[in-house]
Amino acid sequence: MREKLVKAQKYIWLVLILVGCSSSEPEDSFVYEADRFADIRILRYQVPGFEELSLQQKELLYYLSQAALSGRDIMYDQNYKHNLRIRRTIEEVIKHYPGDRTVDSFDHFMTYAKQMWVANGIHHHYSTAKFTPQFDADYFAELIYLTAPLATYPLRDGQNVVQLLAELTPILFDPELDTKKVNTADGVDKVLTSAVNFYEGVTEQEVADFYAEQLDPEDETPISYGLNSKLVKENGELVEQVWKVGGMYSEAIEKVVFWLDKAIGVAENENQRVALELLVEYYHTGDLADFDAYNVAWLADSESVVDVINGFIEVYSDPLGMRGSFESVVSFRDQESTERIALISQYAQWFEDNSPIMEEHKKAEVKGIDAKAITVVMESGDSSPTTPVGINLPNSAWIRFQHGSKSVSLSNIVSAYASSPDSALEEFAFSEEEIERSKIYGDQAGHLRVDMHEVIGHASGKINSGVAPVSQTLKQYASTLEEARADLVALYYIMDSQLIEFGAMENLDVGRSQYDSYIRNGAMTQLYRLKPGELVEEAHMRNRQLVALWSYEQGLAGNVIERVVQDGKTYFVINDYEALREIFGRLLREIQRIKSEGDFEAARSLVENYGTQVDQELHAEVLERYSLLDIAPYSGFINSRLVAVETEGEITDVQLEYPDNFVEQMLEYAENYSFLPSDN
Repeated sequence: MREKLVKAQKYIWLVLILVGCSSSEPEDSFVYEADRFADIRILRYQVPGFEELSLQQKELLYYLSQAALSGRDIMYDQNYKHNLRIRRTIEEVIKHYPGDRTVDSFDHFMTYAKQMWVANGIHHHYSTAKFTPQFDADYFAELIYLTAPLATYPLRDGQNVVQLLAELTPILFDPELDTKKVNTADGVDKVLTSAVNFYEGVTEQEVADFYAEQLDPEDETPISYGLNSKLVKENGELVEQVWKVGGMYSEAIEKVVFWLDKAIGVAENENQRVALELLVEYYHTGDLADFDAYNVAWLADSESVVDVINGFIEVYSDPLGMRGSFESVVSFRDQESTERIALISQYAQWFEDNSPIMEEHKKAEVKGIDAKAITVVMESGDSSPTTPVGINLPNSAWIRFQHGSKSVSLSNIVSAYASSPDSALEEFAFSEEEIERSKIYGDQAGHLRVDMHEVIGHASGKINSGVAPVSQTLKQYASTLEEARADLVALYYIMDSQLIEFGAMENLDVGRSQYDSYIRNGAMTQLYRLKPGELVEEAHMRNRQLVALWSYEQGLAGNVIERVVQDGKTYFVINDYEALREIFGRLLREIQRIKSEGDFEAARSLVENYGTQVDQELHAEVLERYSLLDIAPYSGFINSRLVAVETEGEITDVQLEYPDNFVEQMLEYAENYSFLPSDN
């Protein structure tokens, strides 16, 4: 019986790969790329299967999308306390400027505006460095003054345009002011030197002491301390300004709740209704125990076609890894592609039992992994305009251990990313064999690694009893090591022949293709995202470099990975794939030990020695080689638009549209979803 099941699963996998997952197959006429500027390309995504949904499901998606967009302002203010004033000032200029829009200076101004929209603020979404305007302060003043008679600028009480300009000019043009949104450098006060609006008037040590007093080492179900608040000093005392109805960000959260209440009325089933009600309750109370209750209920809803992520969730923007940025992803199940990802979750216990990590760090029972592929309808906040391709939630370790997790692959987003060929492959791959293998198996390998990363990577391992949450023990290194651990689980198993038996891949060339691309990217090609002189600070980039360079060093004696220079060009060539798999297993074991035991010094050593430093000579070479390829390092997205059709106050249809102008969508959002005051 098992043999027949495996063969059937293998057939399903191969069919999905060969037809390109037909539920997301793009129409030939669909144009994915809509704009290109600076280091960004703007893409569109399709929403296949929307028309087959019921009216109730479409109405639910509409309400959830409105809730998502209603929280959009929050992300801007979280990223930097001046972002909303800057954004609204710039938007007024774009709408009303009466001068010449054909000159280079205005083009540079528009590029700056687009960069700001992509990053939800004036710091780069990946490097977190403040943008440098390519126009000067005098031109900015000209724009402001000429537009003033037509504009509704965000003036403070009693402020005039001259004072507004005096306030904003140094923020935009002084390179020494609030240089980094997130500073995770070793040896500095990461709170004082980060521009992110999560702390004010406090030091890193004060933050650590504040939460150390609250932590109970014996509590096996701890809340996510600091997740939904700003920590400030008032009258010499540290105070949390909680993000809730009646608290900080209330104006926007009230709108989010309004639309969530609408969604509750058309929920697909009781489990979904209960989860949404608990989410609303949490937004009212701001109590993180209520957020935990919501997450448990959200996990219990595994049957609904429509799903939503909405809240203060990911902590990458906090230099201490505690506070969550607002985000929302609204979606429905891609049933056909879910068949693929479900193969991985089906064998989750086997993966855990056969992991190279220490026995005491393994889960005796892997619970409740709900793995599926989803079709995105709307994204907001930390997930938009730039978006992940896979998500695994919730983040709370004890909830994952006791109740499981949801792992999703964003199938239509993956399809949009894949719409452009990888023209860098032939430049940076060493041999024709490597190139050919990537062309045949690269897409399958990439999907499989992402699936395993999200489904079994984030769900594996456990924290030792009595060890505090990783945000407190590993601090600024927690996110990097969590991503590295999830990647290593996927990398370790993608070269296991058992995956062929499970029906998850065709042959080991799938694994070899992924090893090639991962080492090539982690050790070298991802450097093209950095500017000269920058260190690696973004968590995912640090993770990939750490894994690649540690593995390269560990394999030097056996020439496992060889650094080859040919005709003045550098290549990283894998000579022994099985030995590299064994090295990945050793690193996975060590990182799980660090997480399980809360070993901060070992975390610091790994990340600072392997994940952070940049080989400047290699970096210069990578930048030069990429300059000839004309490839944008980053992608952002234009969202689809849902339009409700009403008859006598009742929604009778919900129509889906595909906007194709990034600027128009950003101005539309500014017009309809600007709920926070500019000086929140």
